[in-house]
Amino acid sequence: MTTSEILHSQREYFLTGETKNIDFRKQQLKKLKNAIINNKENIYKALKSDLNKTEIESYMSEFALVINEIDFMLSNIKKFAKKHKVHTELANFSSKSYTVACPKGNVLIMSPWNYPFMLTIEPLVDALAAGNTAIVKPSAYSPATSKLIYDILSEIFEPQYVATILGGREANQDLLTLNFDHIFFTGSKAVGHVVLQSAEKNITTVTLELGGKSPCIVDKSAKISLSARRIVFGKFMNVGQTCVAPDYILVHESVKDELLKALVSEIKRQYGENPLEDENYGKIISEKHFNKVTSFLNGQKIYYGGKSDAKSLKVEPTIVVDADLNSPIMTEEIFGPILPVVVYKTNIEALNIIKRNDTPLALYVFAQDRCAIDYFENNVNFGGGCINDTIMHLTTPLLAFGGVGQSGMGAYHGKRGFDTFSHYKSIVDKSTKVDISLRYRPHTKYKEKMIKKFF
Repeated sequence: MTTSEILHSQREYFLTGETKNIDFRKQQLKKLKNAIINNKENIYKALKSDLNKTEIESYMSEFALVINEIDFMLSNIKKFAKKHKVHTELANFSSKSYTVACPKGNVLIMSPWNYPFMLTIEPLVDALAAGNTAIVKPSAYSPATSKLIYDILSEIFEPQYVATILGGREANQDLLTLNFDHIFFTGSKAVGHVVLQSAEKNITTVTLELGGKSPCIVDKSAKISLSARRIVFGKFMNVGQTCVAPDYILVHESVKDELLKALVSEIKRQYGENPLEDENYGKIISEKHFNKVTSFLNGQKIYYGGKSDAKSLKVEPTIVVDADLNSPIMTEEIFGPILPVVVYKTNIEALNIIKRNDTPLALYVFAQDRCAIDYFENNVNFGGGCINDTIMHLTTPLLAFGGVGQSGMGAYHGKRGFDTFSHYKSIVDKSTKVDISLRYRPHTKYKEKMIKKFF
């Protein structure tokens, strides 16, 4: 079938109302969970092929997060989908008011290559929990994982309910000409613009999970050794190919030297002296992306690391100091294992450096001083983040994940994911036993007096 025919079949299927049934939704999520568990080793192999991820990193950052999301939805679908009563004003006496969650309908999920399994399946879980049908479009840059997703979903779901479309840019363009009820996109800001423009033609709602330059602030009151350990973990996981990875460090001048030494020590401890020779060290997804990442080092002062191997597409963990704020390394999202460290003297100076770029997807503040934490938390606009840690805010379904401004719109995970793929109908259910005549014409002076009192 063509993509247009698949979408048509999904529209017809959605109109049968079967996907709205709570028991049906739970059955489908259980089916998906079982298929994922049964394919655990295949998932690890696919991620190893595409990104050279280790099994434990694949488990932590992809497999476990998806299973947790499914379990959360299975436990909460009934509660999320039921009617929620709200207060009824006297003007609507006698009646009851409530909201009810309804699926948006037929949705498109377009996912990226950096966490190709998790960032495809997790929004799918939310969409199915909310009662939608879905067309899934995984990235062409992660072919092994995309093919596995196709195989898994095709085996357990009919295309009228869930369909997977493989391919590159042409497949994306073809899908974006179709009229979906919602588009969920994770990827670059440039492609996000294209998605938004395409959705506008059909007045389609969108969720955009983009990226940006997420700052990591190390205050003079921070516990330096622990800060370095957690920064290295968050920055170099998946060799920096994480949308919420710390993109650069802003360190108070008084602790700069101590932090740099601690970062180097942690890199050696976590990745060894020669990570390029480690067969388990991750790789950049493609030659194109490898060339872009390594180009950020042109003309930079390298404090540690800097080596790369074009044949294996590997770039070792690298620290850059004294970077020009106008250079690409400080104006473009790096999306690789390169960490610029910039010094600041005052909180206002640090804030002004952050504001040179678009709104970040994440903010990380390492400090023991509550005033410093509150200053940056209150004065920086960002999607989400951590105090004294990195990236861990995205591991719980109890916290919504999403950007703001140029880093995206909308959010998901847990209840917020259910909300993203739902429309909440607002309903007043009026009694037929009582009918107060105040609102009806003719409006006598007595009626006018009472209307002004009660409305």
